[in-house]
Amino acid sequence: MEFFHFGFKLISYKNNKENGTSELKMLRSSLVYLCLVGCLLGVRAEGEEAPNAKELTEDNFKDEVSAGPHFVMFFAPWCGHCKRLAPTWDTMAEKYNKDAELEVKIGKVDCTQQTALCSAQDVTGYPTLKFFKSGAEKEDGVKYRGNRDQAALEKFIRESMGLAEPEAAEAAPEKPMDSEDAEVKEGLSILTEASFKKAVGSGDAFVKFYAPWCGHCIKLASTWDSLAKEFEADDRVKIAKIDCTAHQSVCKDNEVRGYPTLAYFRNGAKVEAYKGGRGLADLKEFVSAQLGVAAGGDAASAKEAEPEAPTVVAKLDKDSFKAGVEKGVTIVKFFAPWCGHCKRLAPTWEKLAEHFVDVEGVSVAHVDCTVEENKNRALCDGEGVNGFPTLNIYKDGVKAGEYSGKRDLDSLIAFVDKHVKGEVKDEL
Repeated sequence: MEFFHFGFKLISYKNNKENGTSELKMLRSSLVYLCLVGCLLGVRAEGEEAPNAKELTEDNFKDEVSAGPHFVMFFAPWCGHCKRLAPTWDTMAEKYNKDAELEVKIGKVDCTQQTALCSAQDVTGYPTLKFFKSGAEKEDGVKYRGNRDQAALEKFIRESMGLAEPEAAEAAPEKPMDSEDAEVKEGLSILTEASFKKAVGSGDAFVKFYAPWCGHCIKLASTWDSLAKEFEADDRVKIAKIDCTAHQSVCKDNEVRGYPTLAYFRNGAKVEAYKGGRGLADLKEFVSAQLGVAAGGDAASAKEAEPEAPTVVAKLDKDSFKAGVEKGVTIVKFFAPWCGHCKRLAPTWEKLAEHFVDVEGVSVAHVDCTVEENKNRALCDGEGVNGFPTLNIYKDGVKAGEYSGKRDLDSLIAFVDKHVKGEVKDEL
């Protein structure tokens, strides 16, 4: 209202001169002031661009940025370059900030509001883009000076995180997309909607379901290529991959809920969702076990990881689990027979059971998450098993914790004793 008041005072002064020309001038002046007000309001609205980007201020900047990698745009709402970048920045924010698998978060700082913060970060022009991998101080941030299209910005993120380039769809595939025969490169079968069924329908196939933008997929890519080369000459198994962003129906049919998902198929049926380590040795051991060959080269059953000799370890499954943990303290090992870490832990687990065999109210048990066509899969998933072995402890039927310490006998005994003593204290 002050704009209008000031304008009308000037016009009234000029209106001391008679005639209709003054009225026209007053109308023009009023329009000018209306435009000025509109522009000012417009600038404020533009400052609200990129709504998906994390709003950073002097109060939260240090805590938020120190917690993990951030790519931050320092901007001013009136800045034309900032306005042009805003849609791209918002698209990136929607992608990175809503996906838990992507480690980097996209943020923004309005330097007209957070002047001290922008000064401390050495912001001398708009927009200033800085990548913070570890820490939130000025020297921790790396300024981006390249092109501002999404592809260039995401390439900078990958380089800053030390990631390889994403797996891309082949520009000119040797086989047409609708071919039922999978394209094979250096032992790796590249699957599509058309070729998937045939590829997994006969013999064994170990398939990686992935998305090109997924950080964990990018990290796994070279290892997966090496795994394919390891088994290239073995006609009993195919090592394969399928891009879920290009072949969504296949991934939906196979209940893929995250990337990468690694699944083992035999004669068209999925026999196991792999949850072990992603190193080459772990993956080779898993495939070898599935093929019935022990990691050292001796013939063995894929299910023969722990001996069926007399044992004091309680064997639980989906039917006996609830009753097995409902009284006292029970520590449970969720395992897979092919898992190398599980095999190494087996003798220690037996000794742990022997240690507590005569202690009333304490049990040591295990669950094979892969036995009999994965009959215990729902149980293992429900108990938070995301890798093997997973060691959970239960008190009177309720999960009391997950063990993540050293796997030597003394450390495991101390962990169980802590929970046993806690139980005794509750009874006093």
